[in-house]
Amino acid sequence: MDVRYVFAGLVVASRDSAADWYARLFGRPADMLPNEAEAAWQLSDSASLYLFADPGRAGHGVFTFMVDDLDAVLAGIVARGIDPQPVEEMPGIGRKCVIIDPDGNAVAIAELTGKA
Repeated sequence: MDVRYVFAGLVVASRDSAADWYARLFGRPADMLPNEAEAAWQLSDSASLYLFADPGRAGHGVFTFMVDDLDAVLAGIVARGIDPQPVEEMPGIGRKCVIIDPDGNAVAIAELTGKA
């Protein structure tokens, strides 16, 4: 299988409330608001995150993205008013930090320093 692009999604209760929160997380508004239930951010050349509003299913997702400098990313997130959980060491692999969105979805940010 040759995967060329990842378009991952999280289910949220309200597109607008969640889009506001994720705009603070990413430091910019959504790249696309295709309809009243969805918002999307292109995070790299080969990856996007979209939110889908469905209150009955919201808050059970997990999403992880990798960065080169976890400390710098977290400093920006904190400056935008979001409080992350403590950074966890992953021996021989790297470090990660989990942030829980207002709906309960877990967003992990990881910095790899070793071999996974």
